[in-house]
Amino acid sequence: MQHLIFFILSVYFSLAYGQPLSNWDGEKIIVKRSSNSSTIMHAEALFEDRWDLLAQPQFWKQIMLLSPDSCIVNVASTRQILKKMSYKDWNSQSEAEKDVTRADLRAKFNLDPTTRIFVTSGKNDFYKFNEVYPQLSKGVEAFERFGVDPWYAQAILLIECPGQMKKSVSGAYGAFQLMPEVARAAGLTVNSTVDERKDFDRCAYGSARLISKVCIPEAKRILDRHQLSYKESDLWFRLFVLHVYHAGAMNVAAVVNKIQPKVGSRQLILDMWQNTAGGFGNNSQNYTQLALAAQIILHDMVYQQCDEITNCRTR
Repeated sequence: MQHLIFFILSVYFSLAYGQPLSNWDGEKIIVKRSSNSSTIMHAEALFEDRWDLLAQPQFWKQIMLLSPDSCIVNVASTRQILKKMSYKDWNSQSEAEKDVTRADLRAKFNLDPTTRIFVTSGKNDFYKFNEVYPQLSKGVEAFERFGVDPWYAQAILLIECPGQMKKSVSGAYGAFQLMPEVARAAGLTVNSTVDERKDFDRCAYGSARLISKVCIPEAKRILDRHQLSYKESDLWFRLFVLHVYHAGAMNVAAVVNKIQPKVGSRQLILDMWQNTAGGFGNNSQNYTQLALAAQIILHDMVYQQCDEITNCRTR
């Protein structure tokens, strides 16, 4: 009975937001690895618009694949890579020695003396792409069943808590890292004895509802206020929605007000990476850079490890 009720709610949710149950076949591929078959979203738009050539996603791609005992010294604003080194060696320096290293790198690369330089350690202990891979097909199918763009399911699963069931310091939990109040607003039970965020489908339902009922409408309102045109299938629009998902509509609105864009395009996302406002800071800037980097890694995994790829549109 519980599964029947959940199915009815899923169908209702899809119809309530006016989208057909299957609307994204042109963007899906069926990937066969050994005896397993998965349906995921392809990354063609990323390469068509050359997002893959940008320094920021390329930087994060390296960080995601790098072990935590190594680090990359980089320019904060552009993520230009200046040096790779042992994280232990970096930390063994005194603060004065670190300042000298930064100054030497600024001189070597002809950077302005005020250029901020970050040191970022490898994070392949967190980004477990092989572990999260089996969940991608489940997430794509779930979001599509709820009538919500499955691209978001794949993006969120790849970067929020990939292949793990950890609770964040802020209280987010589950495959889609829902906050307790967000989960409860979607109808999930979260209390001292029951936490439905543990259940993949229920957590997917809560995330899909947040995307469809809050994030996409708020993203549209922000863009409409600036009289910017958009298509929901455009990659830059999807990334913009992810910023709302992560930073909240008020903070995204604040940074867009600061930028004052004239056109809705890829450039808006690039400008958001270079600006802060309200609660939209460095972590917010990084969020879509991480999403792009993860998609590049997934694309590489698929084409390096798969036995067969079929576009759902041509089946």
